[in-house]
Amino acid sequence: MSQLDESLITTWPVITETCYLLGKHLDVRSQLRFVKALEEDYIAIFDLQFKHLPRIQQLMQKYADLPMDLADASLVLLAEELGHGRILSTDRRDFGTYRWKNHHPFENLLLADGNG
Repeated sequence: MSQLDESLITTWPVITETCYLLGKHLDVRSQLRFVKALEEDYIAIFDLQFKHLPRIQQLMQKYADLPMDLADASLVLLAEELGHGRILSTDRRDFGTYRWKNHHPFENLLLADGNG
């Protein structure tokens, strides 16, 4: 992440999931550092709206075999809204499978080669 030269944006479902995982695998201090980054506008938050819910439901149904959760669906929707699939995710399996706008693969910036 220290090599990134672009802004970060996420959704509230991802923030919730991230805080849960940080607490489960690390500690409350890591959760607080993450929330502090949000407070300092280090990470922008996309405004999910009711109008996005039909697309989120379509995505969750399409990828039900994985399954796709709300946080993942919100990121696919975000990629569609932004017009690119550049993502930071530790979820290699699912984001290697998901497609935004039904056919564009994600580019995972956490991976050395940027693929998957």
